[in-house]
Amino acid sequence: MRVIFMGTPDFSVGTLEALVEAGHEVCLVVTQPDKPRGRGKEMQYTPVKEAALSHGIPVYQPRRVKEAECVDELRKYQADVIVVVAFGQILPKEILELTPYGCINVHASLLPKYRGAAPIQWAILDGEEVTGVTTMQMDEGLDTGDMILRREIPILATETGESLHDKLAAAGAALCVETLEALEDGTAVFEHQGETPTKYAKMLTKELGHIQWEKSACEIERLIRGLNSWPSAYTEWNGKVMKLWQADVLETDEQSVPGTITRVEKDAFWVQTGSGQLVVRELQIPGKKRMNADAFLRGYHLEVGTILK
Repeated sequence: MRVIFMGTPDFSVGTLEALVEAGHEVCLVVTQPDKPRGRGKEMQYTPVKEAALSHGIPVYQPRRVKEAECVDELRKYQADVIVVVAFGQILPKEILELTPYGCINVHASLLPKYRGAAPIQWAILDGEEVTGVTTMQMDEGLDTGDMILRREIPILATETGESLHDKLAAAGAALCVETLEALEDGTAVFEHQGETPTKYAKMLTKELGHIQWEKSACEIERLIRGLNSWPSAYTEWNGKVMKLWQADVLETDEQSVPGTITRVEKDAFWVQTGSGQLVVRELQIPGKKRMNADAFLRGYHLEVGTILK
């Protein structure tokens, strides 16, 4: 097929690579404009732009895809289909209906669950045991189009937002290739989504990572895993931000003020929550790299009774 590919972050790259490898003619890549990054504010390419240029594929970076000039530019390429993976802008009807096969989206959840910007992380935060990827025919709604194919992926007890991201990116890439094959040979089956059983998977913010110790140890442990590697779960210790990267749940009837450090061993420390305790195994403080708790405790004195906020 002759394909226009629309995507921006790392999650999108695998699908672009898979389409090229499968022999599809990716005639254009559309991605978000470059942004200044770092102290020097140098303009940085999106991951998808870097991948496209490595294959010699033309790149188009409109500020707003709803503008008429963007629609006109895409029309020039006379593509069979537009594949959209985490592009970052809402597409107008003119683009949705621009090609014979329309716009096909790869979404990182088992639709209709977890429509929205951050389905990977919210599946972990909510304690789901299974998630997956879905390909769908895009419509004017937010992740509401008819489903074509779905692939389930189990969520492991140690799964992090980062590890699940990588698994779903790979699964989505393979599923997209399979979907285009089904479209081309006329075997694709379209299924209406119906109502979603879950809340909208809203965009992640740094504030979301601030640990509320009144919550249960299970909820906080899922927060730590789900927000690993960004934006991370954190608390305040002695006026410093302490990021928590790994912890275990300890079910106990012991009670004290939530956030209180109740026990300090050589390789971990215990924190009281609203229900149960959290055993902290890996953390990070400002100016330092991530470290195991034993390394932290060799360099810093942590007193039982200290309250994390």
